[in-house]
Amino acid sequence: MSPKDAPPPLPEPLRAAVADSHTHLDMQDGTVDEALTKAAAVGVTAVVQVGCDVKGSRWAAETAAAYDNVHAAVALHPNEAPRIVLGDPDGWSRQGARAAGGDAALDEALAEIDRLAALPYVRGVGETGLDYFRTGPDGMAAQERSFRAHIEIAKRHGKALVIHDREAHDDVLRVLDEEGAPERTVFHCYSGDAAMAEICARKGYFMSFAGNVTFKNAQPLRDALAVAPLDLVLVETDAPFLTPAPYRGRPNAPYLIPVTVRAMAAVRGIGEDVLAAALAVNTARAFDY
Repeated sequence: MSPKDAPPPLPEPLRAAVADSHTHLDMQDGTVDEALTKAAAVGVTAVVQVGCDVKGSRWAAETAAAYDNVHAAVALHPNEAPRIVLGDPDGWSRQGARAAGGDAALDEALAEIDRLAALPYVRGVGETGLDYFRTGPDGMAAQERSFRAHIEIAKRHGKALVIHDREAHDDVLRVLDEEGAPERTVFHCYSGDAAMAEICARKGYFMSFAGNVTFKNAQPLRDALAVAPLDLVLVETDAPFLTPAPYRGRPNAPYLIPVTVRAMAAVRGIGEDVLAAALAVNTARAFDY
């Protein structure tokens, strides 16, 4: 294993326990037990396991049922919806190559997400939203239809809505306004600027910051974090992606949350214990556990 592929070392433990508000344990190396043990050793005592397709959402629900400190979110990722409707000849997602299924296939997949969202240990509906980075104009209709359906599912079941917003800020905010956002809405891997953070704050949306807040080129994210109300801020890994500096490019996992928490505390100009305590309360409130 080259140093670039090696897992980063365990950071100094946090003194106040926090939760990883967004992770993908099913995409990480090692077992769930190993991931949770390493996380707990540094003060990360709960995780929200997020589904991106039907299979991953079922796995999230099953894992949350088996572990008290795992909470599930279930959804079709914004990039999954067009693949279901239009097909995925390149097999880019984990399912491999797929033929076009049309709207009927999307309805069938959404019905399964709806079924899973009713389960008690499923605490969120997401990650859903819009992604204009990977999906071209041909996929936008499927993406938006899927997003609107997820909003309705979240509201009907009283679950948090977990939003994936990539290069689609205005349209994500527009659809939330048009549909009426659920009581608890989380912008996962918050990617807007300070002006958008003020809009989210007015609407009571949670903003979850990931390891990319530590990247050199991420000053707009730090500016957003600086103005976000403390009671609406969450922390996440989005592991195995978005590993915080100085480990960027190496595999991410929930145990690296303390690295991001310390960077966030520095941006806010507050002690890490104060921030960690707020993050713990906020995550439990956002996901109602």
